[in-house]
Amino acid sequence: MAKKDAPPRWDRKMQQRLARGEAAALGELYDRFASLVHGLAHRVLGDERAADGITREVFVHVWEHPEAYDPKQGPLRSWVAGLTHRLAVQRLRATETAALTQGTEGSTEELERKVRHASVAARADYIVQSMPTPLRAALELAYFQRRDYRQAAADLSITEDEARRRLRLGLQLLSTAHDTGAPGAPPGYGGVA
Repeated sequence: MAKKDAPPRWDRKMQQRLARGEAAALGELYDRFASLVHGLAHRVLGDERAADGITREVFVHVWEHPEAYDPKQGPLRSWVAGLTHRLAVQRLRATETAALTQGTEGSTEELERKVRHASVAARADYIVQSMPTPLRAALELAYFQRRDYRQAAADLSITEDEARRRLRLGLQLLSTAHDTGAPGAPPGYGGVA
């Protein structure tokens, strides 16, 4: 396991390339993280066009401020996810607050509940996307195909004990989506902005 102060080499190199203004680096970063960014933004906002806008904002911010990423704080993926979350929550709050001031039904408590719900859902998505493939595969069998641990073990060609372990660990990671500053959540991703 890598030390916290020793980020992956790719992350450090990418930041250096962005700082030098390499357009190809931005393209590579976009190829790697665009679906993550768009998915998280869509999960928070529930709107395709708004998610497209947040996706653009995130990559513009990364391009204009590559020094804002501190490799010592964690992986670039987590930083990008945290930035996406923060911008999407800001957009959601602004949109919902504007609707409240125009006299549509609702209250600030409902707004905060909606923001919390969207934040938890986005963190859960991030956790599932980030977990190792064996854990994700076991959870997908259990959730989408309604398989128990015995059936999952048979489908994955693993022992029943291993299937139980994977399901338990996957569910433990997923349960941290409700926690602010949870271990499964990326740095800067706890709470709502």
